[in-house]
Amino acid sequence: MDLSCTPEEEEFRARLRAWLGEVLPTLPPAPSPDDWPGRRAHDLGWQRMLYDAGYAGVHWDASPTLRMIFLEETERAGAPYVGANFVGLLHAGPTIAAEGTAEQRARWLPPILRGEEVWCQGFSEPGAGSDLAGLRTRAWRDGDDYVVSGSKIWTSHAEVADWCELLVRTDPDAPRHRGLTWLAMPMSAAGVTVRPLRTLAGSTEFAEVFLDEVRVPVADRVGEENDGWRVTMVTLSFERGTAFAGEVVACRRVLAELARAARENGRWDDPALRRRLGRLEAEFRALWRLTQWNVSEAEASGGPPGAGGSVFKLRYSHARQELYDAAAEVLGPDCLDLDRRWVLDRLSSLSYTIAAGTSQIQRSIVAERILGLPRGR
Repeated sequence: MDLSCTPEEEEFRARLRAWLGEVLPTLPPAPSPDDWPGRRAHDLGWQRMLYDAGYAGVHWDASPTLRMIFLEETERAGAPYVGANFVGLLHAGPTIAAEGTAEQRARWLPPILRGEEVWCQGFSEPGAGSDLAGLRTRAWRDGDDYVVSGSKIWTSHAEVADWCELLVRTDPDAPRHRGLTWLAMPMSAAGVTVRPLRTLAGSTEFAEVFLDEVRVPVADRVGEENDGWRVTMVTLSFERGTAFAGEVVACRRVLAELARAARENGRWDDPALRRRLGRLEAEFRALWRLTQWNVSEAEASGGPPGAGGSVFKLRYSHARQELYDAAAEVLGPDCLDLDRRWVLDRLSSLSYTIAAGTSQIQRSIVAERILGLPRGR
């Protein structure tokens, strides 16, 4: 596979780099981490700037190489991440584009791209995280509506979201994977209660969501009733296959900063640390190439990223944890100081082998769908 860039792609890189150089100095400072209304406004303001400049749809409409160039250049320039808009832009939007009706695509996709609406993900439940098919949030038909009752947990940005990609059980008598349905639920609907959760790192980007007979129009169902598991696998393939791509670039930047810090504080003299940082550099280079391959394969097949996304997610989760363990080694005793760089990131990295599908789940997917091993009993 030829992963080199064409002259047209290099022209795109140069144009994007020049635009970033012009607009980034004009951005207002990022708000406090706990100011979620402020962060929503900041993140959506950046998305609107991307839209006005013609870059908003790069995650959906551009070629795989252009997407990778976009992620490389925005991360290297220190541009804002998608932030509060990440579920809509990287998960729900691509799912609706792949599985939604023409009316649904026209209703939901433009506001996501223009930075007008925020989405959250209502999949995990207190008793159904890794075992997603065990969810118990119930939805039953009442005329032109579904009536939904239950609860969700670890719902990112729920307190500032307009819509929720919601997975519910519509047939309690069907086998676990066959009685689920994917709904788009307005967060302003009567009966929706949001309670923020504080993480180990002190942030509040997650929440519990309680649903008390919430009415969701049948017209807001994506895919067929009881076909939600298949639609959800489309969502998760985007989440595992491409949503972390920008973070790989960020990790490579952190790695370079760690090497500089180690040279400044004398820890570079430790050959074991140098070997560790060198191996991590090779890891993240390989992960970047794997991301390019996954996106290219999806483009060639005309569908979402496949099981290769699980290979990426599995290795990336552990590599990120190893990166911040190396950061603690560089910091020495300062790794216990929450005000020092990389310390909170290290705490956050602990969740990566759980979030977006645990490493155990990813190993099962790789074993069954790539290696062809028999399903466990």
